[in-house]
Amino acid sequence: MPGIMVESCSGKDFPAKLTSQVLVCSIIAAFGGLMFGYDIGISGGVTSMDDFLEKFFPLVYVKKHRAREDNYCKYDNKYLQLFTSSLYLAAILSSFAASFFCKLWGRKPTIQVASIFFLVGAILNAVAQNLGMLIAGRLCLGAGVGFGNQAVPLFISEIAPAKYRGGLNICFQLLITIGILIANIINYFTSNLHPYGWRISLGGAAGPAVILLLGSILISETPTSLIERGKIEKGLEVLRKIRGVDNVDKEYLEILNAIELAKQVKSPFRNLITKRSSWPQLFCGTILQIFQQFTGINVVMFYAPVLFQTMGLGGDASLLSAVVTDSINVAATLIAIFTVDRIGRRTLLIEAVIQMLIAQSVMGATLAKHLKATNVMPKHSAMVVLILICVFVSGFAWSWGPLGWLIPSEIFPLETRSAGFFFAVSMNMLCTFLIAQTFLSMLCHMRSGIFFFFAAWIVVMGLFAIFLLPETKGIPIDEMNEKVWKKHWLWKRCYKKETEENLEEKSLPLS
Repeated sequence: MPGIMVESCSGKDFPAKLTSQVLVCSIIAAFGGLMFGYDIGISGGVTSMDDFLEKFFPLVYVKKHRAREDNYCKYDNKYLQLFTSSLYLAAILSSFAASFFCKLWGRKPTIQVASIFFLVGAILNAVAQNLGMLIAGRLCLGAGVGFGNQAVPLFISEIAPAKYRGGLNICFQLLITIGILIANIINYFTSNLHPYGWRISLGGAAGPAVILLLGSILISETPTSLIERGKIEKGLEVLRKIRGVDNVDKEYLEILNAIELAKQVKSPFRNLITKRSSWPQLFCGTILQIFQQFTGINVVMFYAPVLFQTMGLGGDASLLSAVVTDSINVAATLIAIFTVDRIGRRTLLIEAVIQMLIAQSVMGATLAKHLKATNVMPKHSAMVVLILICVFVSGFAWSWGPLGWLIPSEIFPLETRSAGFFFAVSMNMLCTFLIAQTFLSMLCHMRSGIFFFFAAWIVVMGLFAIFLLPETKGIPIDEMNEKVWKKHWLWKRCYKKETEENLEEKSLPLS
């Protein structure tokens, strides 16, 4: 099978090629990201459509068109926020079930279950006759997000050669950004289809759901999952197939060793919390999700059309502006794919902190000066904010966006991988839920100060990336403990302390 030979990037050289099998499987699996992105992007545009608001949220419809209504409070409604945030509440609960499903049945079946949830949710939303059906559809989509986001990054990290793991895993984030872009393009055209345009927008989620369902039939299960579940010959066969070489003995033995260690851990969740050597991965994997959401990115992604209307842009102009920012999002994520395995994770994160901090601060200052409670923001000031949003989005898209998913998927050892990634996914969904459920109220009460709120978080993120996050570029996924965590200036103390405690226990005299 044609491919590119992978150079040695660590103490152990695992012979491998970047095979077409790996590329195809990664792209198909990443369609779970397209589905997630579509759900993120579609809600903001739909909630700005008059037909949708009039049917499900008549009070918001009235406030939106009331003369001299406070610019910052037009959309402040807990049920409208629940429409967006309910998806993420369901994702938190479903990701817990998905962590067990993923371990017991494999990554591939978990992706298939996700696609079925997505399809059911899209149909319910498209035919919704009342708020209950609408929320039920969002809950099904949330279950799909929980299963998909649990399985897809793990799937890609386990099948990818170490040298290309970063770029391939970011395909998941790339498809999220493409999904957001597609959603806003669809919203732009359906906003003028009265009175059913919103149904087309919400029902459009069925398209990527079908693609993911059919595509997931074609992909191969990961060798690690197969061998872990006792299908050793099949696992070895798949390993040779995806690596494109016959000599996979070193990597096969490494997987076997990881599985033997994993078998000694009877309770991965308890192990994560009580075992000192699990704390570095647990802390970094979960705090990354908090930081990713508290950059303020979802202020733009969820509510971009609403935000632009708040600044005085018309309905069509606001949706078109959202398309522009989403195009920047896609382009910048492509940059991440080609740079993450060359210049490393930490460099991208630290550079982006500076870029996002400047953009957030200037945005907040511009809105504070030019957007009052009842005025229309000058067009040139609105354009400045739009440009700053593009600067902010590009920084996020080549750093904290994709790396927030990549790093947690590669840092946990096999014995706690599914459990550890559950904590990461559920923390991401929890923070996304909090932002989605509270942003419109925060905008109403904090006004332009909301941008300074997120800017303060970005400062903390920068300190974390500089001092606490180790570099994982090019390290085989099952060698992270030895080559990353045990060599970090702070986290190595957890391993040293645990070793000392184990020696003390062994030296205690028998009673």
